Order: sequence, then structure tokens, then C-alpha cells
Amino acid sequence: MPLDFAAVDFETAGPSSASACSVGVVTVEDGVVTDRVGWLIRPPAGHDVFSEWNIRIHGITPDRVVGAAEWASQLDDLLLAFGDLPVVAHNARFDMGVIRAACFATGTQTPALDYFCSLQIARSTYSLDSYRLPVAAMAAGFEDFPHHDALADAEACAAIVVHAARRHGASSVHELLAAVGSALTRLTPLDREPRPVVFA
Repeated sequence: MPLDFAAVDFETAGPSSASACSVGVVTVEDGVVTDRVGWLIRPPAGHDVFSEWNIRIHGITPDRVVGAAEWASQLDDLLLAFGDLPVVAHNARFDMGVIRAACFATGTQTPALDYFCSLQIARSTYSLDSYRLPVAAMAAGFEDFPHHDALADAEACAAIVVHAARRHGASSVHELLAAVGSALTRLTPLDREPRPVVFA
């Protein structure tokens, strides 16, 4: 079974998990990057206030998303980018939380995704002072990328998974997760409004 997966990263407008303002997706097939896509997202009403803190980090301002598709309009494109692959993110709890919260906020059905976390993989693979994405990516040989650019972050996440798989002698996502004592998780819908989150 080949090392096939889709890496994703979201940037948010503010503390609301539903305030996705950009996304990047990198597809990996048999351990090789085969596609890279990314776009801006107009956050849903009530979650569309851009905080100065977030703008300072990712550089996305409200005027840049005015003409962008809203969450409900672009979810099909996101799922098309994922295909039927397992999805990975660095600190997947944050990125999967964005999908769940944005679906909840827009009354959109939460997709049934299987996902895993490259942060957990990095912690079981490298001995580092920090496991933040830029540090873990450097350990994987992926350096000098614009952190908090969603597409660049997704590619860094993918690089960690591919490098870690080689380190563990794993030829598939399932073998890699077994090697680090983890497993795929199924994304489930929210049943109530989420609390604000710290920017990730």
C-alpha cells in the first residue's frame, strides 16, 4: 500500500474556528507530491472579523477575501482536492476544528474524513526543543518556507510525513501511524458552537 495522503493547512481571520480565510492542500501519492492547490476563503457572517493579531501573522486582510468564495461554496472543491485520501495537518486538532466549526456555522454537512496529525508524528520521530511546524519541517529537510502561508505550510506538513515514513521504514500511512503508536481519526460534526481558539 503506497504512502498516499493529502496535507491541509488553514489560516483564520480571528479567534473563531469558523473564520477560515485561506487554505492550502498538497496531495502526495506514493511518497511524492503530485498536486498543490490553495485559495482564499470569505469567512461566514458572524465569524468574519479579522483580528490585528491574525493579520500580523498571515498578512491576509479583509479586502483580499471580498471576492472569494464562502465556505459552503468552496467545500466541494476542498473535498475534491482531498479525494479519497486520508488527511493530515500539523496540529490536526486545529485544522479539523476549522472544518467542523465552519460547517456548523454555515449549516453545511461535516464531511466524513479520516485524518491524522503530523505534530504527533514529529514528536515520535525527532528529538527537538520545539515541534512547531518550521522546526519539525527543518528536521525533515524542508526549510526556508513562508510560515503561515497556507499552501507552504501544507507542503511543509507533507514533507514531515514523507521524511518520517522513511525514518520508520513505513511504506503507507497505516504503517507510519502504527510505528508511532497512532491511528486515523474520523472527523465528526459539532453539536454546539465551539469556543474561540488560540491562533495556530
